[in-house]
Amino acid sequence: MKARFITPVVTAFDNNYNLDIEANHRIWDFVIEGGIDGIILMGSTGEFFAMTMEQKKELIVEAVKHIDHRVPLIVGTGCMRQDDTIELTKFAKDKGADGVIIVPPYYFSLSESSVEDYFDAIAGAVDTNIYIYNYPERTGYDLTPELMLRLRRKHDNIVGCKDTVVDFAHTRRLIDTILPEFTDFEIYSGYDDNFAHNVLSGGSGVIGGLTNVAPEVGSGWVKAFHENDIEKISFYQKQMDILAQLFEFGIPFVPLVKKAMVLRGISMEDVVTPPLEKPSKDHILRIKEILRRVNILSE
Repeated sequence: MKARFITPVVTAFDNNYNLDIEANHRIWDFVIEGGIDGIILMGSTGEFFAMTMEQKKELIVEAVKHIDHRVPLIVGTGCMRQDDTIELTKFAKDKGADGVIIVPPYYFSLSESSVEDYFDAIAGAVDTNIYIYNYPERTGYDLTPELMLRLRRKHDNIVGCKDTVVDFAHTRRLIDTILPEFTDFEIYSGYDDNFAHNVLSGGSGVIGGLTNVAPEVGSGWVKAFHENDIEKISFYQKQMDILAQLFEFGIPFVPLVKKAMVLRGISMEDVVTPPLEKPSKDHILRIKEILRRVNILSE
């Protein structure tokens, strides 16, 4: 059983909303030293939606250089324009990233055939590993198991997906539909607390933002699975269930994660890009209580 916990890292900005390169270095080091199995750069947690193309390219260059293959680096390259997605994907590949993860265009609900054409064009234009990012709550439409299977049949470089859905039945259908034919296709859940369910169902694990705050919980959970340690598997499930309460207040949860990292003791500013709001005083008290319960609050 091969299980992985991958962190979609937050992006650190200074008070003028420029990239804080040194803080980003510290974040990458923190999750790597915490034992995670890979980094997603510029995923949803990384506020890719608020970054310019120049900032994205600058961050890619820095991440490739600083991470230096200590763990796999997968870059979020999904843009609203297909040409921009191809351009950024080629840039990430040329600079040395290990792969890309692509969320399809959002705002308009798209037909299945148009989404298929979109990924056909990208996969045919680039030579790098591609992970498809299914997030129907944000894009407005679902990428079905049948669609992903057709895409995998046509493109060897489509190697996996992240399925960010509340209903795990959808992820289970992906596993049941794709893995019998393509056993090496990687299927990740997008919510941290679904790790055990995903792996026990035959998936690859989780790409989850809570490991920005507590990477040792994710890596400890992976180790427990590899050692078949039921007691520790249960322990880490309960730890992550507590951390997952960060999903329950604040819209979206990215500002809560950044504040939790600062409260944990990571040297960074909790700057979020407008119009995202910093946590309220009440939210900060709730964050502290969550961190206290999992024993990682820096007092």
